[in-house]
Amino acid sequence: MSDVTRILNAIERGDAKATDELLPLVYEELRLLAAQRLSHEAPGQTLQATALVHEAYLRLVGDALQSWESRGHFFAAAAEAMRRILVENARRKKSLKRGGDYSRVELLATDLPLQGSLEEILALEDALARLSQTDPAVAAAVNLYYFAGLTLDQIARVQGLSRPTVAKRLAYGRAWLHRDLLGADET
Repeated sequence: MSDVTRILNAIERGDAKATDELLPLVYEELRLLAAQRLSHEAPGQTLQATALVHEAYLRLVGDALQSWESRGHFFAAAAEAMRRILVENARRKKSLKRGGDYSRVELLATDLPLQGSLEEILALEDALARLSQTDPAVAAAVNLYYFAGLTLDQIARVQGLSRPTVAKRLAYGRAWLHRDLLGADET
């Protein structure tokens, strides 16, 4: 049993000191996942990898009692927490109360097209929710690949699958999301 799994089991039993031991062991991996995810975000993203890690960690080991089966399960939960934080951040930025209908434009780059608009992020989140209703296993693989930045081999280990199975799920997920985002009646 790895140190992380042992500590996760201690947290599940209610050992408050175990949460203090967990962060140093997983921090660098979580930071790497957050940095990978944020590298795919649109320019102007104000959330930093450190803040994303801390927020995700607080959600994972906060007041609610959690139960993780393994290290892989913990990191899958961390990826999900990061995705939700980024979506919440996008929704908050989009809200009219905070000037969500205005686009941030850099003075020196006014002729460059903006990438990854808030509408696209929210449309993707809605499509992912629909995919999760249809095929939760495929949605989980897509989430780990695109939002957590895990490789096919890492996803295979986390989900206990073969690499070809993960590749098939990702191919199906990409096609499903593409069709959903463009509209099924356009095909």
